[in-house]
Amino acid sequence: METEKLYEDSLALLKSLISTPSPSGEEKDSAKLIRSFLVARDINVYSVGNNIWAYNRAFNSKKATVLLNSHHDTVLPNGGYRRDPYHPALEEGKLYGLGSNDAGGCLVSLIAAFLHFDSRPELPFNLCLALTAEEENSGQNGIKLVLSHLHSIDMAIVGEPTNMQMAIAEKGNMVITCRAQGRAGHAARTEGDNAISKALRDIQWIEQYRFTKESDLLGPVKMSATQIKGGLQPNIIPDECIFTVDVRLTEAYSADEVLETMKANMSAELRVATSIMNPSRISIEHPIVKAGLALGMKTFASPTCSDQGWLDIPSIKIGPGDSVRSHMADEYIYLREIDEGIKGYIALLDTMTSMLINATSVQDVK
Repeated sequence: METEKLYEDSLALLKSLISTPSPSGEEKDSAKLIRSFLVARDINVYSVGNNIWAYNRAFNSKKATVLLNSHHDTVLPNGGYRRDPYHPALEEGKLYGLGSNDAGGCLVSLIAAFLHFDSRPELPFNLCLALTAEEENSGQNGIKLVLSHLHSIDMAIVGEPTNMQMAIAEKGNMVITCRAQGRAGHAARTEGDNAISKALRDIQWIEQYRFTKESDLLGPVKMSATQIKGGLQPNIIPDECIFTVDVRLTEAYSADEVLETMKANMSAELRVATSIMNPSRISIEHPIVKAGLALGMKTFASPTCSDQGWLDIPSIKIGPGDSVRSHMADEYIYLREIDEGIKGYIALLDTMTSMLINATSVQDVK
């Protein structure tokens, strides 16, 4: 398909998605919208929950498969919005609206790239387009649910706003609930054992501790206390204080090693609160990275997490838009970024195609 038509259709779809509230776990309507868009273009669509996926027409089980993935859920609009978050407004070359930047622009651009390549039998690999739910809350019913339904996949392009530069490494994430246990007493007397004080000592350790080993790409493991709750009323020494620690992981330490270090140095009881997202990285020699470099794209290591963390295959994170705008009030994406995203994804796959056709084995994609 001509890129101009792909851009027009992509912009129309993105406007419709902005108008369709899709907070994590409530993406039924946006999934229906995406499904209708693909079916109208004669794409054979599969679904489970609020997730949609499809394969290119020339799918061949003997070829390696490239996953094109982005998410259609959003965070809830924050209190700083001055605009209607669900009204797609065009102003001065920008499209405003919740999810426009994270990750609507990436999602519609990946769909456009998939449609561009859909009928091309000469591709040395298959394409699997997966448009998934529950990315923003790391839910169980997003890409983790989809993966077990897919044919074998060998590498992935994950659509997130990166200014069309390649994230070749990404930190993992572990969220830990900590329970500082004290003993209640009257605040006017020297009674009790203050759980808040014990929690603060643990939090001070979290702020000051530095893990010895660092990743060459991702840097150090990072721990941050992000939530705290304790105390019943002003005159009672609290017997319990609950706080949360966000840990950003690298390949230098396993999640278990980090957790054991924390347990050895903290008095609180620790419990892993959510599924652990593993750090990821891809070789600079991988065909998709070499293709991006040949196009003048830059590589970087990402401190933020995405659905890339659930994949155990080589992957890059790349897409139109800017991560700085994600979750901000009055979110927007530039129209030129959508156009650049479509053309960038197409150029990336085209260049990798040329490289693989000229290589001794197309299995290099694996």
